[in-house]
Amino acid sequence: MTRPAGAAHPDRTGAIRSNFLMELHVSLVGRDDLTGEIYRQLRRAILDGRLPPGERLPPTRELARRLAVSRSTVTMAYDRLTGEGFLSARQGAGTYVSDHVAAYAARARPAGSALRPRELWHVIEPPDAFRPVAFDFRNGIPDARLFPYQTWRRLLTRELHADAEDIGVYADPAGHLGLRQAIARHVGTARGVSTTAEDVVVTNATQQAVDVVARVLLAPGARVAVEDPGYRPPRRLLASLGARVTGVPVDDQGLVVDAIPAGTRLVYVTPSHQFPLGMTMPLPRRLALLDWAERHDAAIVEDDYDSEFRYGDRPIEPLQTLDTSGRVIYIGSFSKTMLPTLRLGFVIAPPSLRRAVRTAKFVTDWHTTLPAQAALARFIDEGYLARHVRKMRQVYQARHRLLSTGLRDLLGDRLEVLPSAAGLHLTALAPGMSCADIDAALHRAEAAGAELQPLSMYDVGSPRRAGLVPGYGAIPAERIEEGLMVLRRCFGP
Repeated sequence: MTRPAGAAHPDRTGAIRSNFLMELHVSLVGRDDLTGEIYRQLRRAILDGRLPPGERLPPTRELARRLAVSRSTVTMAYDRLTGEGFLSARQGAGTYVSDHVAAYAARARPAGSALRPRELWHVIEPPDAFRPVAFDFRNGIPDARLFPYQTWRRLLTRELHADAEDIGVYADPAGHLGLRQAIARHVGTARGVSTTAEDVVVTNATQQAVDVVARVLLAPGARVAVEDPGYRPPRRLLASLGARVTGVPVDDQGLVVDAIPAGTRLVYVTPSHQFPLGMTMPLPRRLALLDWAERHDAAIVEDDYDSEFRYGDRPIEPLQTLDTSGRVIYIGSFSKTMLPTLRLGFVIAPPSLRRAVRTAKFVTDWHTTLPAQAALARFIDEGYLARHVRKMRQVYQARHRLLSTGLRDLLGDRLEVLPSAAGLHLTALAPGMSCADIDAALHRAEAAGAELQPLSMYDVGSPRRAGLVPGYGAIPAERIEEGLMVLRRCFGP
C-alpha cells in the first residue's frame, strides 16, 4: 500500500520512488526490527533486480517520512548496505545501487522452486515470436503494410478523447453495444448470419471465443471432436481445460460425420474453408453434421475464420443459418481482415447460452479493451472495413494465383497443390517425401530466408502427412517467384 507524501502512515508501509520513475514497496507492518526489515527488503530488491545497478535511492529523510520511522532507523540500514557493497554514496548526489552487484545478483536468484506445472504444459509450447523474414510464406498472416493506419489512428484517437464516463469505468462484459450492433450487421450482410446484438459477445480474438464457449459447455473429461488435420490453438486450449480431444478425419468434403466418436459433447469445425486442407463442406455434409448434433445432444463451434476472402466458388451458407435447433455457436475474428495484433473477435451464441457466455467472458477478463471496440464499431459502420476487405480480396487473389501457378511450375515434380478458392494459404501434399524430408528442406529454406509451415504440424493423430502449407498474405506479389526459387533449391534437384 502506498500513500501521499506527508500523510499519516498507520501501517508502516511505503513506496520508494527511485529516480522518480518507479516505485518499490517496503512494508514494516507487524515488524519489530525496523532497521533490519528495511535492510533485508532493500537487499532482496537489489538481488532480485528490482533495484538495478545505478538506481538512485531516496534520501534517508524522505524514506523515513514515508515509513513513519526515525531517520536514524533508515540511516543504519543504508550504512549496513553500503558497508556490504550493495550501495554507494556519491558526494552531493545521493545513494545509489552499486554497479558491481549485477553479477552477484544473477547468481543469487533461486534456480527453481518446488512448484511444478501440470504435465500438459510440458507438451504445449507457445510459438516463437514472428520475426521479419525475406520470403514470408507463413500462413494466416494478413499484409500489415496495406492496413489503413491513418484512418484507424483517427478513429482510435477520437475514442481516447471521449468523456471519462464512457471509457473510464468497467463496461459490459458482452462488449461495446455499438460494436455488437455493427458485428451483427456485418455478418448478416457479408455471410447471411441471422443474429442481433443481443447474441454477440466481443472477445479477444478467436482463441478466447473458443475458451468462453468451452467453459460454458464442457465439464472436465468431456469429449470434444476436432478436425484432423486441423487448427492447433483451439485443440490445445480445449485440452488445457480438461477436455478429451479426439481428432476426426476429413475427406474431400470436410469433417467425416460418421467418424465422430460416441459421447462427443462439442465439435469444433471450419466448414467454409477447412484449415489447413482448404475444402468447403458441401450442403449435404453440413446438414448431416447438424442432424448428428441434434441426435446426440451436442454443440457445434463454427469457426468462420477467413470467409471474407473467397476468389472463386459461390459461398455456401454457414452452419449457423441452417441450424434450426440452436446447436451452432458461430465465432469469428478481425485478425485476418485487419491486424492480428488488434485481438478482436466475437461469439454469436444461441439464446439459451447468451447469459452464460456473457458471464464466462466476465469471469475470464471482464471485458475487451473499450476504446478499440468503439473504434472498430466506427470502422465498420463508416464503411472502412468493407472497403479494406474489397481491396485486400483483389490483392490476395492475385497472390493466390501467383503462388499456386509457381508451386506447380517450380515444384510440381515434388508437390501436389490441393484446390482452394479462399483464404490466405494453400496446401500442397508431397507424396514422394517423408515428413523428415520436408522438415529438412524447410530447415534449409529458413536458413536461406524463406519460412513456411509443414502440413504435419496440424495433424492430430498419425500417420503424419508430408506436405506444406504456404501462405501468401504477408509476402508481396513481386517476391513470390524469387521465394519459390529459393524453395526449389532447398528441395533439391
